[in-house]
Amino acid sequence: MKAVHNIAFILLIIGGLNWLLVGLADWGVADLVGMSTAKVIYVLVGLSALYLIFTHKKDCKCCDKSGSNAM
Repeated sequence: MKAVHNIAFILLIIGGLNWLLVGLADWGVADLVGMSTAKVIYVLVGLSALYLIFTHKKDCKCCDKSGSNAM
């Protein structure tokens, strides 16, 4: 599950950077890779967000309830 967590986190970073580019420069992933590929990326980023919404507290060491690993 750690691999899935890492992949989802990376895709969320890509999605966040994409929205930053859209907000600042009015272009994003679709302009870089083409519209059909961008749709696949958007779906993967969205699925990653849903996955992390439901699993982040359980999987993330920084969010551990014991607080022993918190920054």
